[in-house]
Amino acid sequence: MSHIFEQYFSPTQDAFLQDRLAESLLKTCIYYGPVALQEPAQYEARAQLMWASSLALNGLLGYGKVTDWATHGIEHAVSAAYDVTHGVGLAILTPHWMEYVLNEETSCKFVDYARNVWGITGNDDLVMAKKGIEKTRKFFTGLGMPRTLREVGVQEQKLEDMAQKTVVFGKVGKLKKLDEADVLAILKHAL
Repeated sequence: MSHIFEQYFSPTQDAFLQDRLAESLLKTCIYYGPVALQEPAQYEARAQLMWASSLALNGLLGYGKVTDWATHGIEHAVSAAYDVTHGVGLAILTPHWMEYVLNEETSCKFVDYARNVWGITGNDDLVMAKKGIEKTRKFFTGLGMPRTLREVGVQEQKLEDMAQKTVVFGKVGKLKKLDEADVLAILKHAL
């Protein structure tokens, strides 16, 4: 899901097909993820998730788009400092990143996500977007993922160092460019 998010949450406006493909893959993960955890030997669930994983990172979703990858950059700094599994770190950080970058300019993509992936309806874009983010957080915690960095042993005194390492080559992200202060704010919120 995280690989899909990094390509889906993009400032590129004219990528209708890529976005609908991404939404279908996200819905596949949402449907089959819990099944695979409850019934680990269930072939159909495993096969669908592997197929979704292959399509998530084969380049198809990012063709013709500017892609983000900020959350991955932040998570790499976390897992370099702590023994945190990459997927676990991403599950913790993604909803916090979403909340941080959500604003009037970015809300249209989050509304599409809320509507097309989670089936959320309404007239207030920011309310819909926030509901989609909360559904994402609940989905991850429903899979048994931790909600905070503190739960996986991250300590506050390391946050500044991780923020610095995230932006060592400059700002990260494309939906909203993040500098060191932005990354530190996300890390603090995720703590």
